[in-house]
Amino acid sequence: MRKQNSTFRTVFLSEAGGEPVNNDYFAYVELDKYACYVIADGLNEQPDAESARLAIETILLAFQDHPSIGKKALKSYLRAGDRALRKADGKNSLKASVTVLVSDYVKIRYGYAGNTRMRLYRDGNIKERTEDMSLGNDMAKEKRQTSDILSRHEERNNLYTWLGCGKGFRPYISKKTALVNGDILTLYTRGIWENLDEGELKDVFSEAKDDPQESIDNVEDMLLSKQPADLGNYTFVTIFVDKVFTDPNRKRRIRKIILVSVIVLVIIVVIALVIWLLRRQRTRRTDEMERSLANTMEYMKDGNYVRAGEECEEALESAEKLRDKEMIEDISSYLMLIEAVNKADSLYGEQEYESAQEDYMTAMERSRSADHVADEYIEKKLSAINDYLSVYDYIRMGDSLSVKGDYKAAEEKYLLAKNLATGICFDGGRKDAMDSLDRIYEEMAKETEEEEAGRKELAAAQAGAAELLAEGDKAFSDGDYEGAKVYYAMALDKYQKLEDDGNSALAGIRLQSCVKKAEEKAGKEAMAEQYIEEAAALEEEGDLAGAMKKYLLAKDIYKELKEEDKASRTENRMDMLDVDAEEEREKRQQEEQQQYRQQQEQGGESVSGNMLE
Repeated sequence: MRKQNSTFRTVFLSEAGGEPVNNDYFAYVELDKYACYVIADGLNEQPDAESARLAIETILLAFQDHPSIGKKALKSYLRAGDRALRKADGKNSLKASVTVLVSDYVKIRYGYAGNTRMRLYRDGNIKERTEDMSLGNDMAKEKRQTSDILSRHEERNNLYTWLGCGKGFRPYISKKTALVNGDILTLYTRGIWENLDEGELKDVFSEAKDDPQESIDNVEDMLLSKQPADLGNYTFVTIFVDKVFTDPNRKRRIRKIILVSVIVLVIIVVIALVIWLLRRQRTRRTDEMERSLANTMEYMKDGNYVRAGEECEEALESAEKLRDKEMIEDISSYLMLIEAVNKADSLYGEQEYESAQEDYMTAMERSRSADHVADEYIEKKLSAINDYLSVYDYIRMGDSLSVKGDYKAAEEKYLLAKNLATGICFDGGRKDAMDSLDRIYEEMAKETEEEEAGRKELAAAQAGAAELLAEGDKAFSDGDYEGAKVYYAMALDKYQKLEDDGNSALAGIRLQSCVKKAEEKAGKEAMAEQYIEEAAALEEEGDLAGAMKKYLLAKDIYKELKEEDKASRTENRMDMLDVDAEEEREKRQQEEQQQYRQQQEQGGESVSGNMLE
């Protein structure tokens, strides 16, 4: 009956403008209880794209399945259109800017995505309006520019949400707006608002009469009169609300609502009174609990844990009456902490420090579960116990060091024990520390005499080791590696007995170097001997020149090794070889001369014979 008892007149125009195909689309459905009006602007560049039509058909079908003016319903219509465009078959994805207006013939609610526009005019003024979801609109708002500037802004069509964008799809859904008789609703696309400003459209509808067709014609005439050079698709819709639906049962429903409200109010007052009384009692108990708990904290701060325990028990009793599980748990933690501290204090008073220390450590663990309220008190007690125990710890450490003969370190420990005992007024510990000091001073005096004798013995041993090391260096420099090895080995043995690691390492290095040099010398001597043997063999074979070369190589090696005797003997052998070679040459010359004379004599006899003949 709503549609029959209301009057909504809808007129629209939709033209391609200067484009070959009109990608705009408008359609609406008016049911008995609800009406839905949808305008869409296709954003695809292809002239044959049907994104606007597909979007509107999907939205209207979703509306007809579940007609409603609810916010969630309107959002579901828009999401259905978004899914339809994303799932549409085609090479290119479909996109559209859309505005949906839903009414129950009494109120309206609208939702949109993109830059199609809706305006509600009342008495010639704009009552409701949409805002473009574009970068251009955001930039214009930042600069506080008018909406008319947006029609020429270069970013006016740079949208951040639209139908078909998928993951980033975030449509705007308005609140409900009540309609009155005489309201005018308009819907339009880019072709209108890019060429006509708000003031011009407002003038049309401020002077509008009862004919919506006339208003549509006036808008189109105004648009075409401007003769825009790049006029695109344009669609304009106007809905004249001549009569809003009036509910005949409204007064009866109001009386019923008032009666129910009074009954509910009485019930609420009774419930509130009961709640107030219960809350008052609870507040009183809560105050008692908090007061006892505050007293507990104050007594704990003062170190009076006996009184703190009494107050904490009262606080726990109040918490149990309130059935406050959280407070019961917290106060129980405080009570357990107080009991642990009282037990440790009792042992502390009886001077059972080690047992008290263990109980204070247990109390410290419980303090962590009770907001650390007793940490400072327990730490002071533990510090005092540590001081008492430290005095005897220092004395025991001093005794241990004294047994090992480390009297200097023992003295330091006894002095620490004495100073600590003096600082905490621990007379017994101070007396024990002083007795220990007297004892080690006597032992230190005895040790001093023994150390003096030991130092003298050590100095003599070090001097002997140093002398052996020097003798080894001298033999090494003279090339007597075997002798140097003996000296270095003796020096190493002495330094090791003296536990002189530095000089032991030095003697060891020199010994290793000496061994290496001795090995090298032995190798070279073997090579020289080889040369001597080869020279002797060559000499027997009569190859005196070859033998001379081998003797010369052997002599050079002996010179290098500073074996002067062997070098001298080799040189003598070479001299003898020179003499033998000289004798051999003289003998050969004499033989050659004799042969020559013989040849001369034989030649003379032949000549004489010839002459006789």
